[in-house]
Amino acid sequence: MSPTLPPGMDRPHFIGIGGAGMSGIAKILTQRGAVVAGSDAKDSGTTDALRELGTTVHIGHSVAHLAPDTTCVVVSSAIRDDNPELVAARERGVPVVHRSDALAALMTGSRPIAVAGTHGKTTTTSMLAVSLSALGLDPSYAIGGDLDTPGSNAHHGTGEIFVAEADESDRSFQKYDPEVAIVLNVEIDHHANYASMDEIHESFEVFVGKIVPGGTLVVGEHPGARELADRVAGREGLNVVRVGEDAEADVRILRIAPHGMSSEVTVRLGGEEHVFTVSVPGRHYAHNAVAALAAGVALDVPADGLAKALGTYTGVKRRLQLRGTAAGVQVIDSYAHHPTEMTADLQALREAAGDRRLVVVFQPHLFSRTQQLGLEMGRALALADASVVLDIYPAREDPIPGITSGLIIDAAAAAGADVTAEHDKEAVPEVVAGMAKPGDLVLTMGAGDVTDLGPRILARLEN
Repeated sequence: MSPTLPPGMDRPHFIGIGGAGMSGIAKILTQRGAVVAGSDAKDSGTTDALRELGTTVHIGHSVAHLAPDTTCVVVSSAIRDDNPELVAARERGVPVVHRSDALAALMTGSRPIAVAGTHGKTTTTSMLAVSLSALGLDPSYAIGGDLDTPGSNAHHGTGEIFVAEADESDRSFQKYDPEVAIVLNVEIDHHANYASMDEIHESFEVFVGKIVPGGTLVVGEHPGARELADRVAGREGLNVVRVGEDAEADVRILRIAPHGMSSEVTVRLGGEEHVFTVSVPGRHYAHNAVAALAAGVALDVPADGLAKALGTYTGVKRRLQLRGTAAGVQVIDSYAHHPTEMTADLQALREAAGDRRLVVVFQPHLFSRTQQLGLEMGRALALADASVVLDIYPAREDPIPGITSGLIIDAAAAAGADVTAEHDKEAVPEVVAGMAKPGDLVLTMGAGDVTDLGPRILARLEN
């Protein structure tokens, strides 16, 4: 694929350039020759990686950061209307481009695979990026997380395939025109943008409607994904491929054999059986890998080679990522913040832990999500031997009166969990050091800044 720049994006400015989705687009534009600048609230490994590429990154938000020759300003749905850089851009008549429109423009001329679903998008997109790269196909990709080092969430490749994480949270995935789309699951979430499951299904149907004629929809065996497949069955020019363990699946998972922190998967595809390793624990990750396999095959990538290449995937940051071991205690990090994700990761670690104890440090994400799903979050924590629950990480939201992490703590206690409230995040390393024993697994879990605690817990355990 030739390194072309979308019209008007030769000197873009990104507001919130350090975000997972935004930084990936900025990286690809930089690699294609654009003069990229942007701002973020604070420095991070991601902003450092962008600077190493030649991107200009300002810390803080100020009108002064917006260069006079800026050709467009790129924003995500998290950017508020009163952001001074956004206000200045509109006053000057600088075009404002949503992150999803920028990504859609970057995919023009490629063979896109768009990975969607309430959970598992980052992992499945990463599996495809790693395995297709291992086969020498050099795909472009844009992922909502880092594969191994900050800045590894995106790449401008020379191959024709472009793998992108497709975000349903703000309906932005409706902007893409994929040749292959994966829908892993469809569940209620993002309560600020969707009022009901009907609205969510309608949004996913619009996304499926953007698949190019003759393209393929790969669906997981989650009931919501299967319902979506039923809704769109019979659409002219659409191939539907069902993945799962049930006998009717087009790509059938015959066996998932856990081996500690990995699994061996046997799958039947096109009348042939393929056996490969998934180097992260849990059935849900095995299902993600098989969905990736089906998507690659839909783009004519040989199944046997792709299955073996999937074994080269060793994980992505914040998806059951081992942060280290100290005093005989393993510390692992998880991005899980929805009850389904929490349950899947906790079950995977329960299986991997055997007789060892599992201690969880959980930080709820968003007031609206806690209001709607706090009871289910608490029940999920009952899978752990002990839990420490922090205050809600607000992200882009203002507080909702009466909605606190106490909802989760009460639900966890009612489900029989050993749960402790901790309002001071700074105190957590000391609290965990007092709880953990040699052989335990400690899991930091949530979509906020709870991930910062892993290294600090390790340092405290070492002392």
